Order: sequence, then structure tokens, then C-alpha cells
Amino acid sequence: MIDDLYTARILSLAANLPHAGRLPTPQGTGERVAKLCGSRATVDVTLDDEGRIADFAQDVKACALGQAAAGVLGQSVMGASVDDLKDARDAMTAMLKSGGDGPLGRFEELRLLKQVADYPARHASTLVSLEATLEAVNKALAARTRLAGAA
Repeated sequence: MIDDLYTARILSLAANLPHAGRLPTPQGTGERVAKLCGSRATVDVTLDDEGRIADFAQDVKACALGQAAAGVLGQSVMGASVDDLKDARDAMTAMLKSGGDGPLGRFEELRLLKQVADYPARHASTLVSLEATLEAVNKALAARTRLAGAA
């Protein structure tokens, strides 16, 4: 039953969203919408000199599963690189769609959502924050490259 997905840990993560809100001057902003359910995540980032996340904010309107994924992301994202985010996204996608084990390292707690694999209608909602964060970092890195090229 889908009710088995909503454990106390999932609900706690959903209710306590770290870094909620928006940044006043982000270097990159990403937004993703899950078309099936309307879950939405808008993420702002600033990067350090090495291209790692130095500041992060997220505005997430999603079901409890999407909120829980955003909660894990918010707890673990500071200092993450674009490669860390890609690896987490790819591992999450494999976990949801093809029986993979899920992310390792800083985003390992996303494995709490492994049972979502049985509910394809919830996959996109579970990924919106991670996808929006990856988009925000890519935009910040692209802006940095454009500025360096103009100098």
C-alpha cells in the first residue's frame, strides 16, 4: 500500500525543510515541475571558487515524498559539486526505475525513498529538487564561464 511509504522519518523530513526560501542574489536558479502531479521546486545557489555549493535555498511545493527528498538534499547539499549532484541524480533514477541501490556518500539518505520505485507516478516528484539543484549549479557554472570569457 502507498501508505507504507509515509514512514515517520519520511514525514519528519517533509515537515522540516532545510534552507527553505530564496537567496537574495543567486548565481544560478533552477526550476523543475513534475507534470503528472504538479510538484515544483525552485532552487537558488551560489558557488565557491571551486564550483561547489556555498549557499543554497529551495522553495518546494510537493507531496510528502518530494518534500522528504528535498529535506535530505537540504541537509547534505552544502559543498556539493556538479559531479556529486549528477551522481546522486543518476543513482536516484536507477533506484526508482531499474532496481538500483540508490545514492552513496553525502546523499545516501535518499535511499529512504527506495520504495517509491513501486509507484511510478511519484518518481518525478521525488526528483524535482535534485533536478532543480543540478540546473541551478549548471547555470551558475555557465555564468561564471561567460564572465571569465568576457574578461
